[in-house]
Amino acid sequence: MRRLTSSLILATLSFSHGIGSAELADSYDPFTLGDSELSRFYVFDDPMPDSAGVLLRQESLGESQSLDKAGVNLRILYSATDGLTGTKIVPVSGALYLPPGDAPQGGWPLMAWTHGTVGIADSCAPSWDGRQTQDETYLNRFLSEGYAVVASDYQGLGTKGTHPYLATRPAAYSNLDAITAVQRAGFPVSQKVGLFGQSQGAGAAIATAAYAHAYAPEIAIVGVIATGPPYFTPRAIAALERMREPDKPDPFLGYSFLAMTLVQLEQPEFRMHNYVSHKALPLAERVANTCYKDIKAQVRDAQLTYNQAFKASPSEALVAAFSAMGYPRLDLSVPIFIGTGGKDRDTPPRMQTALVMGLCQAGSRVQAHYYPELNHRQVVLASTVDSIPFLQTAFTGPPPEGNCAAQANH
Repeated sequence: MRRLTSSLILATLSFSHGIGSAELADSYDPFTLGDSELSRFYVFDDPMPDSAGVLLRQESLGESQSLDKAGVNLRILYSATDGLTGTKIVPVSGALYLPPGDAPQGGWPLMAWTHGTVGIADSCAPSWDGRQTQDETYLNRFLSEGYAVVASDYQGLGTKGTHPYLATRPAAYSNLDAITAVQRAGFPVSQKVGLFGQSQGAGAAIATAAYAHAYAPEIAIVGVIATGPPYFTPRAIAALERMREPDKPDPFLGYSFLAMTLVQLEQPEFRMHNYVSHKALPLAERVANTCYKDIKAQVRDAQLTYNQAFKASPSEALVAAFSAMGYPRLDLSVPIFIGTGGKDRDTPPRMQTALVMGLCQAGSRVQAHYYPELNHRQVVLASTVDSIPFLQTAFTGPPPEGNCAAQANH
């Protein structure tokens, strides 16, 4: 599913120059990378329910995982459909935040948050590790506006099994089943729900709307807010390949190492040590038990270039992974807000623009906003001046206006 100037996308493409070191990944079990027992809460030994979307247990979040503007902060465990197989029922963890006070008639309007890259280790699950300051501020803003927030950790983050990083179907199923679980469990939340996410989570939010049509048509999604969303097409990938500066330090190699774990899930015969250099191999191996924020710092300190980190090209192996990172459809039945920072180096503006045009051409109602001076992170909070009015209109109707015609003229 998903550089020199360092985009999330180019980092994923970094595989195309791998290196070899025999001592590595034969010891890997690609289906248990990142697994560790955080607490008994995340382990469900009882028989799983026959269906997804069932709340299995709940407990109060600790102070470090709670949000200031929430009156109720809960860690939740629920049943979800395994997005890799499409059939098996697995436990997935997450969190539920409710505003303080009494809920309005019909319940607090519900938002489903899908987070950006944190890593694949269980210890990186936001319900356990807490959230980045930016995300806390962002979610607190919505709580202050009177929205409840359910936030899946995603399949394999916190719970057993490897997190399929950037794979959209597992993220979408985890999100849809989290929505169903909290709605069925009797929490004071609305039946209508909005979706919002950033970066990896923006892709997950879009995928949630796309998969809902077939997987959970009963969920009343009113709209999607996506900031910095990725979009993988052969044309975009080729363009990003041309942008790479392979002999300059690449601070985004961590994305590449994470994405290689998805290739291993898609193709268990894939071995990282056939592509990653001896010099870069220790860093690549650390993604199994180290959160992205720490991997990013270690990569920055190592000052590795693309050519120093990779040697052989696994381009054919990547095809399946890029397919898993895509969207099943672009003709969404709900309005979508896309916020793009002009200085975004993680998911380049050109890629996001291609997504906007693809959605528009498919007939989706898109409200696209461009913030020329903002980067990948800055656009999240700054876009609320536009995204919250979009959301308010989406909940109360009629659907927010789109601006596809204006995009076509740019």
